[in-house]
Amino acid sequence: MHTILGAGGPVANALSRELINHNETVRLVSRKPVTITADNVSWKKADLLNYNEVLEAARGSKVIYLCAGLVYDARVWQEQWPVVMQNVINVVKETKARFIFFDNVYMYGLVNGLMKEDTPYNATSAKGKVRAMIANMIMDEVKAGNIQATIARAPDFYGTDNMHSTFDMMVLDKYAKKQTAQWIGDVNKLHNYIYIPDAGRAMYLLGQAPESDNQIWHLPTAPARKGKEFLELAANIYGVKPSYLSLKKWMLWAIGLFQKFVGGVVEMYYQYDHDYIFNSDKFEKAFNFKPTSYEDGLKQVAETIYKKQ
Repeated sequence: MHTILGAGGPVANALSRELINHNETVRLVSRKPVTITADNVSWKKADLLNYNEVLEAARGSKVIYLCAGLVYDARVWQEQWPVVMQNVINVVKETKARFIFFDNVYMYGLVNGLMKEDTPYNATSAKGKVRAMIANMIMDEVKAGNIQATIARAPDFYGTDNMHSTFDMMVLDKYAKKQTAQWIGDVNKLHNYIYIPDAGRAMYLLGQAPESDNQIWHLPTAPARKGKEFLELAANIYGVKPSYLSLKKWMLWAIGLFQKFVGGVVEMYYQYDHDYIFNSDKFEKAFNFKPTSYEDGLKQVAETIYKKQ
């Protein structure tokens, strides 16, 4: 059985579809019911802060995936992520399941050059320091021989229907409605975005490959482009002018006084006024995986999720 802790989010949903399509037995675990249903899928209610509930939900698992997303608030992360991670590590020890954690890049901090699997942790943000801590919790257990675990790391993403992506929310949705897009930071800086279906497929592949355990993998992502190129590409696909408003740090801070999620982006602003170059060569070569191009991914999004209005 493949168990997904934190079901219902964009990556969890993409992974669920891959597992279902390959006829794997899937258990989805979350606090609220999920919309994905199939003959080979069951849902179990559990709070990841409650060890006994997580253990009960994960019994019988062959592979456990942690795809949870906590409220985008540094204080919540500091209080809850260590508890969640320790609970899951203990459950993995009890069930002897393989463990795959879907992670982000916050622990790297500002990187001058490529972000790779061996990039040192140099977090400057509160959220980044939390991510470094919980990643170390996993790998310390791996080094001690206590668990089989993998960290699957991804950059910012696009191609969801739940508005959890700034690119979806601030560019694609805007152009679909013939509105002015918003871009955080400098449009002349490089950035990467992973296409959510690619992330789901990559997580599935890791789950099928025990030989990939006990290391960090950067999930397959198309090469970085300048923000202006993303805006022009999206505008061309939607048949609109590439008009945009560049959001400066002080603007995010001001908006954040009323919208907590936006306020949480302020400490991550370094990702948007410097080059952000995520490298996934290791995964692409090991799994013979070619990431979806931005042209193909955005065309698919424009035909399905954010259709022209």
